[in-house]
Parts: sequence; structure tokens; C-alpha cells
Amino acid sequence: MPPLEDPLLPPTFHQCRFKINNSRRRFTMLFLWVFFFTASFLTFFTPNRSTSWHQTLRSSARIRRHNGISVLVTGAAGFIGSHVSIALKNRGDGVVGLDNFDQYYSPSLKKTRRDLLHLHGVFIVDGDINDHRLLTLLFSTVEFTHVMHLAAQVGVQYAVENPYAYVRSNIASLVTLLEQCKLADPQPAIVWASSGSVYGTQNKTPFSEMDRVDPPTTIYASTKKTGEEITHTYNRLYGLSITGLRFFTVYGPWGRPDMAYFSFTKRILQGKPITVYRGKNHVDLARDFIYIDDIVKGCVASLDTSGKSIGSGGLKNGSAPYRIFNLGNGSPVSVPALVTILEENLKMKVMKDVVDMCGNGDDSFAYVNISLAERELGYKPTTDLQTGLREFVKWYLWYYGKPCVQDRNV
Repeated sequence: MPPLEDPLLPPTFHQCRFKINNSRRRFTMLFLWVFFFTASFLTFFTPNRSTSWHQTLRSSARIRRHNGISVLVTGAAGFIGSHVSIALKNRGDGVVGLDNFDQYYSPSLKKTRRDLLHLHGVFIVDGDINDHRLLTLLFSTVEFTHVMHLAAQVGVQYAVENPYAYVRSNIASLVTLLEQCKLADPQPAIVWASSGSVYGTQNKTPFSEMDRVDPPTTIYASTKKTGEEITHTYNRLYGLSITGLRFFTVYGPWGRPDMAYFSFTKRILQGKPITVYRGKNHVDLARDFIYIDDIVKGCVASLDTSGKSIGSGGLKNGSAPYRIFNLGNGSPVSVPALVTILEENLKMKVMKDVVDMCGNGDDSFAYVNISLAERELGYKPTTDLQTGLREFVKWYLWYYGKPCVQDRNV
């Protein structure tokens, strides 16, 4: 969403300036964290004479609960992927991650998420989904029952300068993955991340899965709409069970730095003004904000209810489920209201530069109907924006620290 994204990236650890009276406490926390991580990593993931890459992969994919599943999670070092991987692992499922740690935003945050996943016993393969030889190796080593495909090129503005990245990451890699799943025996069920952006600027609200989604208004939305058409074709031709999830504005701890709430928090703490865009006729932009924990529940429920793929080695043996679900909150909140909540949690005021959104931007009002997901998945968001942003701010201050500014009432 162009009006909600900020090109500024968060500071790294060495760029953060901490208060002197907090330095000893933070140093102690960091030391304990590093010690615990190092011990856990050496125990579970350092190859030795008896441990190979294949054994590590199989160990991570091992199912440890009755009727559990073994899941390949693509984009596992990403925001949603890391949370979903931990949730699956914590309940006893087998999980293997795959991520290429691209440069769209600072890879350091993704690598820290990877370290967190290692602490939970999830192994992440550093590789590209378009590498069909790597996929063949993964699928020949582990018999995955499910694939959670969350890897994608995200953002809207970035497509202006690099549209090829979206075609490669959101279309070509999807086809490469589907080809591998098609040939697997048995075939895994697939859940993948589409996007609420496919609804574009249609006047009808709330957005429903039954609505037409053309024409798309951005390159990002176009690639996601294309992905839905491609997955539908693979379901029909090859018997793959496929569920597409149309995510709306997901937020929370360990989130993406290019999102508005993230960049707003950074600039408020730095004492810098923020740009708040508004829609046509000076209408405030509104978004369907959904907290990460609620999204994870929807993702896991989609895996659990996905049904089975019915092909074998590319041969179709019947009809398999094909589903599309909206995963949002069902309660849009304006961007100015979001800023107010952040100011309250940070106990700081910010100068707002209000700008009219250009005509080629994203939709100005996102309101989603989630009744189908409620009925079919038992999906029920429980975290309001005030609670979710409070948890995000707590994480942000823990992770980045609070920079020193001369005037906290800017």
C-alpha cells in the first residue's frame, strides 16, 4: 500500500542509542539471549560426525504428535512465516523452512527471526524457490504432507522500480513450487498467501470472496490475482488441494519495517514528522488491521482443514478442494486513529504532514467480510488494535531500544 509504506528501514543494533541507566539491564538480557541461543544451536543444528544436512532436515520435519503434519513453510524467515512455523512446531508438527533472505528490507531482521526459529527447533534452508533442484532435494528427503507457501515479493511502491522481482517471486516461483508438488507422491496439500489487494478499488464493501477482482490496480495485486488463476488451474488439472488466503493489513511483533505502523513508530521515537495520506475528497484512509496471532490461527486452521490432494506423480485421480478465504479483522480503522494509538503507547506526540493520495495508489477504504472463514475455519479474531499495537510497541522498544531525542513533544 503506497500511502502506508515508508522507505526508511529500522536501525541496526549498533545504531540504536540506549539510555545510560538501561544499558546494564539490556547488556545482561543480550548476554543471556546469546548464551541460550549458542547453546541451543550447538545442541541441535551444528553438524558433527553423526549429523548431516539431510539428518538435520529430517529431524526438523519429524512429527511429534498424534495425527500431526509435516509442513514446508516458504518465506519462513518472514513476518508471518516465522510466527506460523513456531506455532506449528510448538504443537508437535514437523516444520522445515525455506527462505532466500532477499534485500527488500534489512536481512538482519530476517536472520534474527531465523535464530529465533532455531531456538524452537525449526531448520531453515537458505535457498530460492525457483531452484527446482533444491526443491527436488527437499521433497526427496522429506515426505511433506502440507506446504505453507508464504514467500512473496511484497509492497506496492517497489514494483515501480523493479517489476521483474514480482513476476519472479510471485508467479514464477509459485509455478516452480506447484510443479514440484504435482510430481510428489503422495502430493501435499497447499495453503498459500494471496492478498486482499486483489479487490482493488471496487465500490462494494465489505469485500467478499464471491466478488469479482478485476481489474487489479497495482502490479503486486496483478501478480496475486494471477497466482489465484494459476493455482485454480493446477487444482483442476492435477488434483492438488489448494487454499488461498487473502491477507489484509497484518501487524504485530517481528513485523515488516516497510509497513506504516512500523515506520510511524520509528519516526515518532526519533522526533520526526510523519506523512499521513488521505483519499479522495479528503477522506481518511482506513485499513482492516489484523494482529499476527489471529492470522496464525487462520493459517493453521487452513492447514488442518485443507483436505487431501488426490493426484500421484502428476496424475489426477478425482477432484480436490479449492478454497479462497479472506483473513482480516472485519473492523476497519482509520490511519489517523492508528497514529493516535501509537502516540498514546509511546507517550509522545508527532507532527503530521497530511497529503492527498495520488490516483494510482491503493484503495482508500478496506473493509472485509470474514464470514466464510468463520464458518469453514472457525476463524475468529480476538485482538483489537489497541491491544495489538501495545504488544508491538513493547517488542519494538525491547528489540531496538528507545533513541534519545531532545524534544519528546515534537
